[in-house]
Amino acid sequence: MKVKTVVATAVTVLGLIWMGEVKGQENLEEEASWAPKPIKPSQWMPPHKPHTKLAELKTKHRGQADWREVVVDDDHLHAEYISMSPGSKVSKRFHPDTREWWIVMDGQIGFEIEGQEPFIATKGSMVQVPMQTLYSMEALGDKPALRLEVNIARAKTLYPKEVEPPKLSGFNWIPVKLNRKPGPYDHGNQPHINLYELAKTPSYNGGRFVHDDRAVANIIYGYEKDLPPLNPKNRGHYHPECAEFWLIMAGQIRYPIENYGVVIANEGDVVYVPPFTFHAPRFYGPGPSCRLAMNGYPNISHLRDAATPH
Repeated sequence: MKVKTVVATAVTVLGLIWMGEVKGQENLEEEASWAPKPIKPSQWMPPHKPHTKLAELKTKHRGQADWREVVVDDDHLHAEYISMSPGSKVSKRFHPDTREWWIVMDGQIGFEIEGQEPFIATKGSMVQVPMQTLYSMEALGDKPALRLEVNIARAKTLYPKEVEPPKLSGFNWIPVKLNRKPGPYDHGNQPHINLYELAKTPSYNGGRFVHDDRAVANIIYGYEKDLPPLNPKNRGHYHPECAEFWLIMAGQIRYPIENYGVVIANEGDVVYVPPFTFHAPRFYGPGPSCRLAMNGYPNISHLRDAATPH
């Protein structure tokens, strides 16, 4: 593939990106480097779209309480929207080598996670389980429960011996033994947090929800009124080795996306950009805005223009 080279500044620390967005300041720790940029623009390959609208998914599945839609399936992460009818259950299971997490967008889900007291997750809840940790869930209440489910790409699911596994195309189930050891909740990872509870603190501006060797999920929360004036020439940044996607958890987010245009994403929408694609997410509208940013690296590089593009 032919590539062109651009001068870019590199940022690898999440907090510096937040500081730049909120205060409009240059980061004095940035340094200029030569970075490759493909001549042929990156493409969105199915199932990926620049902007997946939750309202359109709901319209597509109108009248269905149980449905699912894959929205991300790349080399790093897999994510799908899943709706469960009241009383539906996810049987006890675990992942041998990967961390899984969920964001509840509607309804109630009862979780049982090995080593934790059972709890009920509601809208705004973010839940995670480390590797080799047993869990189960059930849709509670009188309406469907909707969640975004995220795991490492091509993650596998195992079942304890007392649970009958479902049919899996192309695979047989065989009995195995392993020295199962539930992963720890380290590096600030927590089993369950809720955005709306966190946002009751007036100074709240987000934080890291998932920290993993192969994935990250960052809560970015704030108000457009606290940002510097919009600069239409600011292309934002791109990531040279990984795509990134966001779940809009509250309010609206404005995204100028290279080779696509400007997206105004609403609560529940998913925005996806391939590698090498400039993007400049920004809080939008009068109310609080929140996006959950997800990618495959714990401290992904953010490459910004070192000089204003012509």
